[in-house]
Amino acid sequence: MRKKNAFILFMAAFIWGTAFVAQSVGMEHLGPFAFNGIRNFVGCAALIPCIMILQKQNPDKKEDQEGKSVLENRKMLLIGGICCGICLFAASTLQQVGMQYTTVGKAGFITAFYIVLVPVLGIFLKKKIGWKVWLAVAIAICGLYFLCITESFTIGKGDIYVFLCALIFSAHILVIDYFAPFVDGVKMSCIQFFVVGVLSVPFMIAFETTTVEAVMKSVGPILYAGVLSSGVAYTLQIIGQKNVNPAVASLILSLESSISVLAGWVVLGQQLSMREGIGCLMMFAAIVLAQLPDMKQVKIKSILKKGKTA
Repeated sequence: MRKKNAFILFMAAFIWGTAFVAQSVGMEHLGPFAFNGIRNFVGCAALIPCIMILQKQNPDKKEDQEGKSVLENRKMLLIGGICCGICLFAASTLQQVGMQYTTVGKAGFITAFYIVLVPVLGIFLKKKIGWKVWLAVAIAICGLYFLCITESFTIGKGDIYVFLCALIFSAHILVIDYFAPFVDGVKMSCIQFFVVGVLSVPFMIAFETTTVEAVMKSVGPILYAGVLSSGVAYTLQIIGQKNVNPAVASLILSLESSISVLAGWVVLGQQLSMREGIGCLMMFAAIVLAQLPDMKQVKIKSILKKGKTA
């Protein structure tokens, strides 16, 4: 795994973790559909200037390296953006709704199940998962337990919603893994945000009362969550996942849980307990283990390199 990709994915997790404060404040005045819809429209708008700049620097060619026409590439881009948008809309909505009926600690732990679900679902897609990744997943789950669970664990309506959210988030990662190598990541990210915004509007009108005053009170959180958490972080996820095992990518992205705890400690003055500190350390240990190279692959690469220089 490239260090550049790992750093990009870590930055996405960092932004999501620190955006937890902004998101919780924004939800004080807006419902889940309104907040998700507006923040994703903002994220979409924030990416348009970036796309225009990149377009001028790298104009489309009539054919790409694989000989596909521009029309075929645009079709793949549109399909990928719509599929990612549908997954993101369903997952983020279920998470917000579920958190109304369950505790934050339980929601964080259940949502983090996607780091287990990704390699499990990947098996059906013929993704090869090494023993180190499985061990890293086990350590990460233990770390998330220490990090998030502070009371007795029971299954309720909110827990079911959040579990479904984790399932869809794992599907979202696999969808990105499929489309990212073939399309422009920034453009696909922009399309997925627009799709989430469009899908949120009818539900917002039907189930929520959204006023201009409420939106104005949430401008700060919306801009932070829209520009950084949506516009920047999800784009970093799409770019960082290129040529990266989705199971390893999910482990790095799961650092969001640890970072959110640290952000609450630094920004809100919330104390980090010994139990939570152990959870953070276990999460980092899992990430390091998942990225350690396979000794067999290292030997093969070394032999090939010697053969080229001989």
